[in-house]
Amino acid sequence: MNLSTIEQETGPAPRFSIIWLHGLGADGNDFAPIVPELVDPSWPAIRFVFPNAPVRPITINGGTPMRAWFDILSFDRDQTPDEAGIRESINSLEALITRENQRGIPSERILLAGFSQGGVIVLEGGLRHPQRLAGIVALSTWLPGIGDPGREALAANRQTPVFWGHGSADPIVQPAWGRQSRDRLHALGLPVSWHEYPIGHHVCSAEIADLQAWLGQRLTN
Repeated sequence: MNLSTIEQETGPAPRFSIIWLHGLGADGNDFAPIVPELVDPSWPAIRFVFPNAPVRPITINGGTPMRAWFDILSFDRDQTPDEAGIRESINSLEALITRENQRGIPSERILLAGFSQGGVIVLEGGLRHPQRLAGIVALSTWLPGIGDPGREALAANRQTPVFWGHGSADPIVQPAWGRQSRDRLHALGLPVSWHEYPIGHHVCSAEIADLQAWLGQRLTN
């Protein structure tokens, strides 16, 4: 599925790309305003790609159509996830990575970022991507574990660094879900930089500052 995108470039001839997926019911504009606050002027030029999820009916919202990367069937953590929808969105993410490759950005200079539902897709998709990525940013999210992550995870990204930010008062994606998912990534060998903040289901300035410091270490090659 070809997704429409909103793009920002911090300078001419970008050397890195960050593909950033929004959460349920939002769109590509949701995180675009964060760029000026996040980017350090000393960094090499970056292309930010903010795709719009397709519109689909959401079960927990009475079937109301909205932008979403997959259906949410229940608030129960143990409910079987919408695997077909997740895999469809992983394929769309792969198409976006391929497009960046075709525009001259190799996978090792691409970072994936996602909030909530978007975080699910960048985590599940990043584990399965066949080339090494520069990093994965997971914000207020969880790892539902479709299929068998241990078997499907490819060697290329078994040690890809992950920044994980989560609110300790998040009523939507409970902190325990995030911690359990973090531990599953650790078990697969991924180095996760875990950051917890006294907030709900959103991001805060301290989180942006921590993410800026973490990104600065990735944007060097």
